[in-house]
Amino acid sequence: MFKTFKQLFTKKNKDLRKRLYFTIAVLSLYIIGTGIEIPGTQEITRNLGFLELLNVMGGGALKRFSIFALGVIPYITASIVVQLLQMDIIPYFSDLSKQGHTGKQKLNKITRYLGIAFAFFQGYAMSYAFLGDTYTTVGYLEVAFIMTAGTAFLLWLGDQVTQKGFGNGVSLIIMAGIVASLPTTMITAFETLVDFSSTNALIAGSAKFLLFLIICILVVIGVIFVEGAARRINIQYANKSTANLGKQTYMPIKINSAGVIPVIFASSLLAVPVTIAQFVKNESFSNFVNSYIDYTTPVGLILYIIFIIFFDYFYTFVQMKPEQMAKNLKDNGGYVPGIRPGKATEDYFSKLLIKLTTAGSVFLAIIAAFPILINMLSDLPSSVSIGGTGLLIVVGVSIETYKQLESSLLSRGYTGATRKRRARR
Repeated sequence: MFKTFKQLFTKKNKDLRKRLYFTIAVLSLYIIGTGIEIPGTQEITRNLGFLELLNVMGGGALKRFSIFALGVIPYITASIVVQLLQMDIIPYFSDLSKQGHTGKQKLNKITRYLGIAFAFFQGYAMSYAFLGDTYTTVGYLEVAFIMTAGTAFLLWLGDQVTQKGFGNGVSLIIMAGIVASLPTTMITAFETLVDFSSTNALIAGSAKFLLFLIICILVVIGVIFVEGAARRINIQYANKSTANLGKQTYMPIKINSAGVIPVIFASSLLAVPVTIAQFVKNESFSNFVNSYIDYTTPVGLILYIIFIIFFDYFYTFVQMKPEQMAKNLKDNGGYVPGIRPGKATEDYFSKLLIKLTTAGSVFLAIIAAFPILINMLSDLPSSVSIGGTGLLIVVGVSIETYKQLESSLLSRGYTGATRKRRARR
């Protein structure tokens, strides 16, 4: 890691440093924006429950009723809906998914429009639920429009980071909000667990807080392990030269190809019924949501784990596509030793992805559920349990961003070395 950053700060990588500085500047702008409150609103003092997820991912923006209170969660929800619609549910969407780059651009545009529509609905629901009866319908609409504009601006910022900076812009914005909330999460955990009333209570509370820190470290180690673990598939090429016959070519397939996306998807999806409950203000529906949807309850936690495993499978097969993998390998004259090209190779990749995703999704679900289980057995507030999930997202996004930075440096070093060899000739 230190070697990578040392390479980054050499003269020849000035443009890469500019991309890094641009990314940091955009994320700093986002953090500043989370502190700008919508005019006429005030900080939410009551417990947010499961909506604490939105607050943590937004760096505390929801509690402050900031212009960025909704963050990019409506866009994530829209992404889930659009990807589900591509599974032959609506022919138009499945056709777009097969049209290559052009279809992908159209799907991205639809996802953004749908995300903005979700943002308006969620913004109106939030203002109606938390601002009280002092506001008129026009007042609720004004607040909803401001929150929607904030989400639209964040999506634009995310695009700028993806194009001109490092990493996935939307994921980095989510990570920045969580990082901004981590100090508050740690302070809350310390104040809740450590009791200064007596020496015995202080010792017991300090031991609990130390255990909490150890659990956080274990979550970090677990995510790093899952993100780095991969199965290497031996590949042979029919057109390989005799000089290279002794060399082995591998296709690495990660145990958890979806990264932390399943956790983000599952959390976002579970936030939808909570938002609806805040809007309709029906006591029976609210009690149902609080008892069976909130993942600080046993049923809600099981549902959360099921969603993580489902989205891990779903996202892996949407991204990897065994049929496309087999086709690309065949077109390049490659094959898996002992497996016939075509349908047999596709079946081989499908079975392998199922095995790897099963292990990766279960491990990811355990890591995500572990901090919540600890909180259910202790007096820690829901914001701290969600902070554990947030830590999972932060580590996953950080690893992916670092890999992109490292890949850019390696590619540039390889290109530079090739040019030097050609110059010598």
